[in-house]
Parts: sequence; C-alpha cells; structure tokens
Amino acid sequence: MPRAPGLTAPLLGLGLGLVLSLSGTAAADCEFLGQAERLTFTPVARTRWLAPRVRAPGTLDHLYGTVRRFLSAVQLNPFPSELVKTLLNDPSSVKVDEVVRYQAGYVVCAVIAGLYLLAVPTTGLCFGWFRCRQRCGGRVKTEHKALACERGTLMAFLLLTTLVLLVGLVCAFVTNQRTHEHTGPSVEAVPETLRSLRGLVSNVPQELQAVAQQFSLPQERVLKDLDGVGLVIGNVIHSRLSSTVYLALASLHSLGQALQVFVDHLRALNATVAELQVRQEHLEPAVRERRERLLTLLQQPGCQGDCSGALSWARALELSADFTQVHSVDAVVRQLQGVPEANFSSMIQEDNNTFNALPLLAAMQMASTIRELKEVVAQESKGLRTLAEGFPGLKAASRWSQALEELERSSRPYLQEVQRYETYRWLLGCVLCSTILLVVICNLLGLNLGIWGLSAREDPSHLEARGEAGARFLMAGVGFSFLFAAPLILLVFATFLVGGNVETLVCRSWESGELFEFVDTPGNLPPSMNLSHLLGLQKNISVLLAYQQCKEGAALWKVLQLNDSFNLEQHLDISQFTQKLQWEVQSLKMDVQNLDLLTPAAHRDLEALRSSGIENITYRDLLVQIQKPVVKADVEQLAQQLEGLAQAQGNPVLGQQLQEEAQGLRNLYQERVITQQNLMAKLNQSMRVLESSALELQLQTTEVLANVTHLKAELPTRVDHILKNVSECFLAREMGYFSQYLAWVKEEVTQHIATCQPLSAALDNSHVILCDMMADPWNAFWFCLGWCTFFLIPSIIFAVKTSKYFRPIRKRLSSSSSEETQLFHIPRVTSLKL
Repeated sequence: MPRAPGLTAPLLGLGLGLVLSLSGTAAADCEFLGQAERLTFTPVARTRWLAPRVRAPGTLDHLYGTVRRFLSAVQLNPFPSELVKTLLNDPSSVKVDEVVRYQAGYVVCAVIAGLYLLAVPTTGLCFGWFRCRQRCGGRVKTEHKALACERGTLMAFLLLTTLVLLVGLVCAFVTNQRTHEHTGPSVEAVPETLRSLRGLVSNVPQELQAVAQQFSLPQERVLKDLDGVGLVIGNVIHSRLSSTVYLALASLHSLGQALQVFVDHLRALNATVAELQVRQEHLEPAVRERRERLLTLLQQPGCQGDCSGALSWARALELSADFTQVHSVDAVVRQLQGVPEANFSSMIQEDNNTFNALPLLAAMQMASTIRELKEVVAQESKGLRTLAEGFPGLKAASRWSQALEELERSSRPYLQEVQRYETYRWLLGCVLCSTILLVVICNLLGLNLGIWGLSAREDPSHLEARGEAGARFLMAGVGFSFLFAAPLILLVFATFLVGGNVETLVCRSWESGELFEFVDTPGNLPPSMNLSHLLGLQKNISVLLAYQQCKEGAALWKVLQLNDSFNLEQHLDISQFTQKLQWEVQSLKMDVQNLDLLTPAAHRDLEALRSSGIENITYRDLLVQIQKPVVKADVEQLAQQLEGLAQAQGNPVLGQQLQEEAQGLRNLYQERVITQQNLMAKLNQSMRVLESSALELQLQTTEVLANVTHLKAELPTRVDHILKNVSECFLAREMGYFSQYLAWVKEEVTQHIATCQPLSAALDNSHVILCDMMADPWNAFWFCLGWCTFFLIPSIIFAVKTSKYFRPIRKRLSSSSSEETQLFHIPRVTSLKL
C-alpha cells in the first residue's frame, strides 16, 4: 500500500529526533520506562467487502482448457471493436456480411449442425421404411470363413464407440449439473454485490466519525501512564544517582567514625600526658628521698655483704622518663573543642531517608505539571474532529446509491428469467443425456446378449433367442439415436452459440484487456452506457486505470468524482497537539535542595579537623620518653637485694633499716611506678593510633569535603540531565501510541473505509462468475453433449452391422473341417413319431 509522505511526517520526525538525541545513558534510562505497548483498535468498516470468488482446481480443468482451445480455433478473429460500436450505437446499420465474416467459424459449425439435422433424421426415416419392407438389415444368410473376424471387428468398434459415448455422457451429466449448481449462487451474487457497493460511499462519514472517536484509546493510555510518571521519573533519578550518593554517604559515615576515634585518642593522649606530668612531680621527690637514704645506709662502715653492688643499684634509683620535656597538644585539642558537633550516624540516616524518598518527592513536585499535561492530552485534535465532516462524498453518495438501487431493482426480473431458463435447459439436458444413456445401455445389453447367444450355439437345445434379443437391443439403440438426434444437435448448437460467444467475445477480450480498451475509447459506448459517468469516475481516469488503482487500494477520492478533494493528511495532522504535549513534558522540573549531604555542623567538624594542625603534632618526643623506663634501676630487684643484705647484717639496727627500705621500695613501685607505667602504655596506644591515622585522616577529610561539595553543586545539574533524558524517553513512548493510532487510521480509512477496492473486487468476481463458474461448465456441457451426438453416427453404423451377426444363420458350409461350422453348429429340428 503506498503511503503518503506527509501524513505522519511531523510526528515521525519528532519521534526520530527524540531517539537520535538520546545518548547511551539516556537509552539506558528508557529501559526503566519500557516500550510502548501495542494498542488494539476496533475495526469500524462495515461488512461490505466482497469475498474473492475463485473456482477451486478440479478434475474438469483439463476439459475446460480443451474447450477453450477448440473455441480459439473456431473464432480466430480479434475483438470486433467497430462491429460492437455500431451494434451499440446504431443497431439498424449493422451489416450482415460483417457479422457473418466475424462469425465465420460459427457459420461453419452451423452448416455442419444443419447437415447433421437434415441427414441423420432423414437417414433414420429411410432406414425405418426399408426395415419395414425387409429391404435392409436382417441377418447373415450364408456362413463363410471370415465371418468370425468380421463379427469380432464390428463388436470391438461398437464397444469402443459405446465407451466413448459413455465417457462423454458422464462428462455431460457432470458439467450439466455443475452449470446448474453455479447458476443459482452466481445469479444471487449480483444483487449482493450491488447492495455491497451501495454503501461504498454512503457509509464513509459515519465510519470516519467512529475512527475519530477511537482517538480516545491512545489518550486513555497516555493518561494512565501520566498517573504514575512522577514516581517512575523519581525512581529513575534515584537509580542513576544511587551509586554516587551512597558512595558519598558511606565515605562520610566512615570519616565521621574515624573523626570520633581520632578525637577520642587525641583527648586521651592530652589527658594522659598531663596526668603523667602531675604524677612525675610527686614521684620524683619520693624516689630521690629513697635514693638518698639508701646511699647513707649502704655507705656505713658496718655494712656487711655485697653492699657495693647494692650501692651501684641505689645510685641508679632516679627517674628515666621525663614528660616535662613533651610538647603539649593543648592547642590542637582547643581547635577540636566540641568536635564532633554533629551526629554523623544520625545525619547519614537522615540523608539516606531523604534520598530514598526521591520518587515521592518527584511525584509531589511534578503533580501540577502532570495535571496540565493531562489537560493537554484530554483535548481532541481539530483535524480529527472534522474528519467525517470534511469527507466530500455526500451528494456523490446519494447519486451512487440511487443508481445502484435502480440497477438492482431493474436486474431482478432478468435474473429471475435467467434462473427460469437455466432450469429449462438443465431439465432438457438431463432428458437428452438420459436418451444417450438409453443408447449406451441398449448397446451394452445388445453386445452382452449377442455374445452370450453366440457362445451358446453349440448347445443343441438352444433356440437362438438370446442372440435375437441382443440384435433387437442394438436396433432399439439405433432407433433412439435416430429419434433424438435432432433435439440433441439443436441443444448442442444453441448452447454452443451462446457459450462460445460469451467465451470469445467477452471472457477472452476481458482477460486480454481489449474490453477495457474498447470501453475507454470515446464514442464506442452510447451516452446512456457511459461507464465513466455511471461510476462517477474522475475525468482524467479511464475505467482500466480506475480498476488498476482500486486493485492497488486507492482511496475513493482518488478515483471517484466527489464534490471536492479530501486531504486525509491534513485531517490527521496532530502536530499542534504533539507540540503542546512536548512543551509540557519538557517543563517537568525537580528540586533536590532538600538533599543536604553535609549538615553545617558536620561541615564545621570537618573544617575544624582539617585546620586543627594534627599533622604538626611531634610524636618523636613522646616516643622517646615512652621508650624509657619510669625508673632507671629495677626497683623490685633492688628491693630483693636489700632484703638479702638485711639478713646478712650483723648489726640488727642496720638490718632493720635495710628491711624497711626494701619494703618502702616495694610500696613505691606498687603504688606509683606501676601506675606510671600503665599511663605510659595508654599513652603509647593513643600515640600509635594518632601517628598512623593523622595524615590519612587529614587527606581523607580534604578529599571528602571536596567530593561532597562538588557532588552537592553538581547534583541539580545531574538531576536535570536525567530528568531531561527520562522525559524524552517518556515523550517518545507516548508519541508511539499516537503513531500507532495514525497508522491504524490511515490503514483503516484507505484500505477498509474509503477504499475503492470493492469496485475492482466486484469486477474480478464478475469475471470469475461469468467466465470460470458459468461459461466454462456451460461450454464443457455442449462440448461433451456434441461429442456424444456426433458419436451416435458410428454407433448407429456399428450397431446395425453387428446386429446381423447376432441373428441365426440360414445356410452353412458343408465342410466338416470348417472351424466356423464346427463352432456355430445348429442342430436340425426333427419331428418325433409316437
């Protein structure tokens, strides 16, 4: 079906532009929306289509082809344009010699039929008169040697002729019945076709109105999609941003935890250093006092044992780690005072909730725009509203309907006459075929009885009645042949003359196109038979061109001469409607300012950490002091050595003093040194954590702040970009529904509603009805009946000749060696005396 390029060009151009403008990411966004579903429209064209009539292939096709070839040999002349023109315009001026010249083949056949009509009945009358006078026929009077050969030959020819008659008779019966069966439906198809064509133009406006009303299908589908488009767009935006946003929130959550841990350790370090310094101030005098007393005791002259070794340990009894030399981190701690101010876990949870609520947020923000979109979609295109009103076929429809109604009314009597005469023809054909059947039956019975009688001649008791009966059946068949030869040849010639001219004058010229050429030539048809005017064709379109265009599916206004031109593309132009829809869809906006990834408090925490100077903390001084013992000497070992010296002293007072010093050292160690060591271990743990994470935390803080700041600034742009892509995808999908509607409308209007294809279908069906379903079996009937009619002549001849040999032979040869005599010996009848 040819498509007008301007029909859906704006809409298709819009759809193509949208598709080509989508990038790879945009195409992925379209996957969330899905493809446009296939809409199902209700056909509105009424049932005025003519089912194509086709004769089913059958066993008679070869017979039909043989008859056509025979008629082509009979009628060698082309279509007689001048003769038909004169016959239609001025019948009185038709010259008989021209008709005879064109119908030369039929004239020859008429002469043959006339000779047959005269010769066969006349011969039958003469034969009957001579038979009554015993002048011909009878029996074989003398038996001779060649009798069996002659008899067998005649019987074979008669049987062959009878079989040929039987085959022709079967074909005649079948074609006669086929013609009768096809005539009824073919005649009924004429008013049916005319009634169907009456609504070709008159029903178009109502059906166009029904087509325009189905514009509601794509409208309802688009309105249904608009109900949830806000959530769909929000889900697409959420899906496209989820990886980036979730990654940023995860980094913020991790940084918040690291910040909390770092600040805790930093504060712990500062507090531990301060406590160490305080304890060191109390520990140092106590150690110094113990050292001095031990030096006094161990240097007394009365000291016995290894006093010199203990003296060297006592000299080492002084503090080793000096935390007064450690730089304070109070400045950094003051910078991080109140950090973290924000609750990062709560903030991340809130951001997650806000981000996950994007679909609902999108639906709320787009609600007003979607309402405006629905108002635009609910509007009806102006061109579609005037689709039915703009069809210019009202006056033409009335004229067309009246003409077809008048044609249908005037054709009914003729069609009834056709059916009546067809019934007569069928009955006459059945009767005459039955007469040929009688001839065939007589021939077959005569042959059977005759052969039976011949085979029984050797029986002395047989009376030769069987052979006589066979001969009489043959002669009965001859009598039927002579009796019905005249009506047979008359029926054959009458049907031959009608069917042959229909085939050669109408069907053959119809198939070759000569009939269309004759009709389209000006002046060939009288004004009352001007088909172009009767059909209401446009002035520049011939009947043949109209038939070809209608067969290809041309619209009515392209072929028929309507009141005015009809521009279907203009009525189906919904570009203004689609432009409004496109503008409204492109106006969809979404504000994501509520998605604040980093609260001001959290931002201050990270800025405070970044500017706190944690990277400037000198951990070397702490490490040097931590690596030192609290006291240079091993206090427990010194106490143990003093206890040994106390027991070795001979002076009880000195021993008691050493014992007391040993216990004092143990108490000092337990109460102060161990506490100092624990604090140093705690300090070491905090220092290790701070030293290992300070630089990384500083870099991570800078990076996260930069990423979050960039993401927050870029988020509206990305949302707008995604929203634009999704809107274009949505628009392309919704335009697909309107494209489906427009394509369906054009197909429905041009191929089903306002199509002139029923005209070409009516002509094609007329050709099939006239030529394939009526003319072919009609011509095959007279061909088979004529076949049987002419084969009655050899049947008569062979039946008369063969019947002589079935009767008794009067004289025989006396030779006993004769095979004929021995084979057909008839015993003499003698009288018996009692």
